[in-house]
Amino acid sequence: MKRVLFLISIVLIASCAPKKFNQKWLKAEAPNTFKARFETTKGNFDIVARRAWSPKGVDRLYQLIKNGYYDDVAIFRVVPNFVAQFGIHNDTIINQNWRKHGIDDEPVLAKNDAMSIAFARGGVKTRSNQIFINLKDNHRLDALAYSGVKGFPVIAKVISGKENVLKFYDGYGDKLGRKQDSINKFGNAFLREKFPKVDYIIKAYFIK
Repeated sequence: MKRVLFLISIVLIASCAPKKFNQKWLKAEAPNTFKARFETTKGNFDIVARRAWSPKGVDRLYQLIKNGYYDDVAIFRVVPNFVAQFGIHNDTIINQNWRKHGIDDEPVLAKNDAMSIAFARGGVKTRSNQIFINLKDNHRLDALAYSGVKGFPVIAKVISGKENVLKFYDGYGDKLGRKQDSINKFGNAFLREKFPKVDYIIKAYFIK
């Protein structure tokens, strides 16, 4: 009897625990346009995403925000006068599950202007969980060809809070861009110990 009660309690706990990842989340389609707010350690910034710019990319951004992906996410790569990049989740299970579900590649339809946002990628079907904000007009990224892909399709643009984006700590430059393996493996504990000045996304959510 005790064993039966123990097994029942495990099932109840598991059923009540929040899901870290569900493949059904990947089927959610974004509205044609939506807005979202990102609360950060330097203040808020708001974005607008338009599905016409990159349907698959905007769907993925919508899925990430809808499922609370951006809670306590480091803005780990801030290269002065270039980009601010983030999207490696502190929870390795959450990070790995989103990371391994790359989305189909799409053409660049909107320019990588200052304050536009695109997914980082390193080859075919590798847009998954990391995004970057262009800190200036980076139009060369519209047609940059490598590893079987061309350009970085814009998915959204910052519409307010630009001044806060420009405050993100950039003293580490591209150094953390080359330490992504460690960030993926050890999460924010690694960053907070070794790179304490890194800024963070506190959370992101939809706004009207």
